[in-house]
Amino acid sequence: MSSVTVDHIPGKGTDASHGHHEDHAHHMPHGWRRWLFATNHKDIGTMYLIFSFAMFLEGGVLALLLRTELFVPGIQFFQPELFNQFTTMHGLIMVFGAIMPAFVGFANYMIPLQIGASDMAFARMNNFSFWLLPVAAILLTASFFVPGGATAAGWTLYAPLTLQMGPGMDLAIFAVHIMGASSIMGAINIIVTVLNMRAPGMTLMKMPLFCWTWLITAYLLIAVMPVLAAAITMLLTDRHFGTGFFNAAAGGDPVLYQHIFWFFGHPEVYIMILPAFGIVSAIVPAFARKKLFGYASMVYATASIAILSFIVWAHHMFTTGMPVTAQLYFMYATMLISIPTGVKVFNWVATMWKGSMTFETPMLFSVGFIFVFTIGGFTGLILSVAPIDIQVHDTYYVVAHFHYVLVAGSLFALFAGTYYWLPKWTGRMYDERLGKWHFWMSMISFNVTFFPMHFLGLAGMPRRYVDYATQFTDFHMIATVGAFWFGLSQLIFLWAVLKAYAGKGEIAPAKPWEGAEGLEWTVPSPAPFHTFETPPVVK
Repeated sequence: MSSVTVDHIPGKGTDASHGHHEDHAHHMPHGWRRWLFATNHKDIGTMYLIFSFAMFLEGGVLALLLRTELFVPGIQFFQPELFNQFTTMHGLIMVFGAIMPAFVGFANYMIPLQIGASDMAFARMNNFSFWLLPVAAILLTASFFVPGGATAAGWTLYAPLTLQMGPGMDLAIFAVHIMGASSIMGAINIIVTVLNMRAPGMTLMKMPLFCWTWLITAYLLIAVMPVLAAAITMLLTDRHFGTGFFNAAAGGDPVLYQHIFWFFGHPEVYIMILPAFGIVSAIVPAFARKKLFGYASMVYATASIAILSFIVWAHHMFTTGMPVTAQLYFMYATMLISIPTGVKVFNWVATMWKGSMTFETPMLFSVGFIFVFTIGGFTGLILSVAPIDIQVHDTYYVVAHFHYVLVAGSLFALFAGTYYWLPKWTGRMYDERLGKWHFWMSMISFNVTFFPMHFLGLAGMPRRYVDYATQFTDFHMIATVGAFWFGLSQLIFLWAVLKAYAGKGEIAPAKPWEGAEGLEWTVPSPAPFHTFETPPVVK
């Protein structure tokens, strides 16, 4: 981000004196009304973050149930149907309930602070888009308790499996629809806020990279969520209204579903990682005490990733029998998308090069992110090679790949951002010792869990199987131990965050990080209920 200097208008806007905020105390709702009818972007951001963490815990418990079953071969605890329900719901909950809402929470909280806006553009729509999520979460979770249980079609909800499921499938379709509507509203809000509500002098090319990555992500959401809605609506009509879109017996084509789903699903992968790039691009310069290397190239790389993400969807489908020309096209297009992603990694490394680096928890998680995300990126590049992909498709190699991108990518960036901005949210410094414990425990246990899965996949272990041949036992045991270790490590994170919220810890200054830049560090910590009533002027 280019250097930002701010003119303060006396007695207005960002004035840290307490008198100013007491004038507005009567505007601030109290008690349950403050949360139920919340229109303040910080409150809504907080609710998103709390919701996503609750869903993260639910999805994590499902993952631990899966790993418990897989500790040794044979069927120990769960029948295959229930195991498949756990697999499916783990995926749906983590993608739509944990990762996406967490990034929207960051956007809600930080974008107005970073661009000098008083709030999000559509405050009431913001409230509505949040409250749709708990409804969807209840529907998803309740589907376990209807006859036949939850859907067991995999998180991708592939036909024709979806046509054979019980009513739990309909609840899942309804829940995904509602979450999609929430995402679209959130995205509209972000686009309008970023384009129309920037402070005077805050040009687009002066915006923090987090705002850029979210602006581009919001366009992706608006483009692809309706595609997902179309796909699951067709599933619904195939199930109940006699259509035959995906039913081969009725002249439909199950592979058509895969095309529509992955046309949504591949941009969706970038929806879950681009905001993470924005967070890391804020933290690395702050702790390297240097400007971000190649700001403009980072913006263009983000935009090119978004555009290219629309033309690579069928690399998920190399085994469906597509013609060799299509295989070659999707192979090369997928390799192409690794170039702008590589640009980002090199820019982060160049930012750190010869910087005066310190390794507080946000920086540890950011460096950890770059390291493990790069591994995930390389395995993705390997999977883009059609002849290799055909061999390892639907094996644990793919499970390892996308967990390296989504857990060590999205999730580690979310942790980094939480530690980085927590002083601004709570007014207290988090416990650095707890933060470092959380990082090292998560980093080691994550690799213990998912690295062996590459070997399992290369040896031919299929994913989503409840039972397996004896030769895979050792790696499964290691992965299960790692998974429990990783799951329990997240309680350290919960403890560190709650401790800061409870007001234990040093009082945070307005700018707790020496190298941090941006408008959010010009307001007091915690950020007052009303910020930037008179916009700051950016020079």
